[in-house]
Amino acid sequence: MTQEFDLAASLAKGVEDRRGAWAFVQGFAAHWAGAALEHEDGWTEADLDAAEKRLGHRLPAALREAYLLFGRRRDLTSNHDVLLGPAELYVDDAGEALVFRHENQGAASWGVRLDDLRGDDPAVFVRLDLADKSAERWEAWLERLSLCFVEIVLSESLQADEELCDYLDVEDDSLEPLEAHAVRLPFPACPPGEETRWFLGRDVLLRDDDGAAVLARGRSAQDLDRMRDLIPGDWLNDSR
Repeated sequence: MTQEFDLAASLAKGVEDRRGAWAFVQGFAAHWAGAALEHEDGWTEADLDAAEKRLGHRLPAALREAYLLFGRRRDLTSNHDVLLGPAELYVDDAGEALVFRHENQGAASWGVRLDDLRGDDPAVFVRLDLADKSAERWEAWLERLSLCFVEIVLSESLQADEELCDYLDVEDDSLEPLEAHAVRLPFPACPPGEETRWFLGRDVLLRDDDGAAVLARGRSAQDLDRMRDLIPGDWLNDSR
């Protein structure tokens, strides 16, 4: 890429369709994650064909495209939660969904309902790991798989190098400077009903987790320091 990456504009297109989603991931990888996507960053067609044969199910087009493009780039997909490789994909015990992602301590799984697998870009559901297994349900997460992969790349970027990332417990007035010094990004809340909001400051990506915490990722340590100064509080990784 020769021109500067406009994160907000690219994300706006990324939430519209698969083509926009993959263009966003490519731009984000090159300009925020430190390395443009290379051919070896994706799994092969043979890997995905083998997964389909083992599972006895067709993989949705969006899942194949994501795995082919960046499925092996763990810095984009697995800094905290884990994107399963093709050989690790499985159908849940209830026979309801194809699971492709786990929360890092097993507290949740993400999947696509088996009835939806023939769709090119089906909805994604999440299932919490509860003490009462009879209470577990697949609940709506995001309406399209490609949109979920954009969310994965955004969220996992907040869990990278501590020099670039930080966490702030929200106090009564913590969100006022966030809203004053950053622009709201056009991305839907997930799961639906929770007020998870994304913001972009000056070279800093931020997420407000339903008013409970703010996570931040700077393009550089200096960018992150500048945002810490604008949003005062007890930032977890700030050793200055």
